Amino acid sequence: MRSLFWRIFASFWLAIALVAGLSLLLGRALNQDAWVLSHHPALKNFAERWSTLYEQQGPQAAQQLLEKRKRRFRIDTQVLDVDGQPLVQGTFPPRAAAFEAREDKKRLPWRRLTEEYRSPGGETYLFIHRIPHPELAAWQRDGLFWPLSALLIALVVLTAISLLLTLSITRPLGRLRGAVHDLGQTTYQQNSLARLASRGDEFGVLARDFNRMGSRLQDLIGSQRQLLRDVSHELRSPLARLRIALALTERAGPNEREQLWGRLTQECDRLEALIGEILALARLDADPGAAQPLELRQLIDELQANARLIAPEQSLRIRMDSRPQPLQGWPDMLRGALDNLLRNALRFNPQEQPIDIEVTTGNGVLLITVRDHGPGAPDDVLARLGEPFFRAPNQQAAGHGLGLAIARRAAERHGGRLLLNNHPQGGFVATLELPL
Repeated sequence: MRSLFWRIFASFWLAIALVAGLSLLLGRALNQDAWVLSHHPALKNFAERWSTLYEQQGPQAAQQLLEKRKRRFRIDTQVLDVDGQPLVQGTFPPRAAAFEAREDKKRLPWRRLTEEYRSPGGETYLFIHRIPHPELAAWQRDGLFWPLSALLIALVVLTAISLLLTLSITRPLGRLRGAVHDLGQTTYQQNSLARLASRGDEFGVLARDFNRMGSRLQDLIGSQRQLLRDVSHELRSPLARLRIALALTERAGPNEREQLWGRLTQECDRLEALIGEILALARLDADPGAAQPLELRQLIDELQANARLIAPEQSLRIRMDSRPQPLQGWPDMLRGALDNLLRNALRFNPQEQPIDIEVTTGNGVLLITVRDHGPGAPDDVLARLGEPFFRAPNQQAAGHGLGLAIARRAAERHGGRLLLNNHPQGGFVATLELPL
């Protein structure tokens, strides 16, 4: 994965290295004797030309070359042999050596350069050049074109790198800012960050996480809005019945009033049960805290005990491994889901048939299956079962259509799903599929 950290680090490191290198190059061009000797037009390859002329044509021709070069470039030169003796008169002004010995080198009116050269014939020559500071400064101004050009190119490259680096950071941040604004305005589109999410750096990871968060928030907002509409619709019926019963009670006589009190109590109980189921469904969307190990055997035992209290005439047939694999999750949430699946099965299961509960593991998932032997559900409504407040048509059993919704939401919070089907041999099968 390309790392944004390493891209920033490498970009700044290369930029600093480039500027440092050009600074050294410029300093070398301005201060190093070797650079001046190899690039000044009066000194470049002069030792080779002078030694060739001296060996072929003699001292007089070599002296004339020195004088000619002084008239053109104002540079004085003296040539010595290996013993330090002058080979020609040279072009040094009189008493120049004494002046150099007496004055500080920093206050001399010229720059003193030395160059040693060995000719192809085996002779060694020592060249001593004195370049006046004005002449050297004039040449340096003319010779700064290429160093300054290189520095300018480096600055352009550095500016381009900085611009690209800045855009690589600010553009994704701008897209994320726009997505946050759209999310706050409830106009967020999940594909708005698709291009950014395809990147392989930290911004791509952030965009993918933001897409998941946005999708989750949109689902929560949508489910809450739908739940609010469904709750408003479902609460109207018991409230309307309560209002009618109260109106009848006010007009009824003492004997009739005693009969209506039971109806009022029944409607209040139904309303309380409905509100309890709504709150249970709403709690599943809250943060449940850290997951913890689940004792599946204990949950099944509690489920069996609840069945004896709710419907003692019904029987359960439980099949599970003696040592089921460990499961991480939230006990209260899973207990509520299994309790709702069992209650749903108890509503439709005939007394002469047992309710089958089977716990199996395989392929990294845990399957908890609850099967009744009732009439099942129409095939055309199986896909809608599990939606809040949805009930199959012509259903006579009591309920508000929230039990399967609570079980489905609990399965999803555990990273699993709720599977609802009709059994081939009859009855209805609800299966909680949970990842191990």
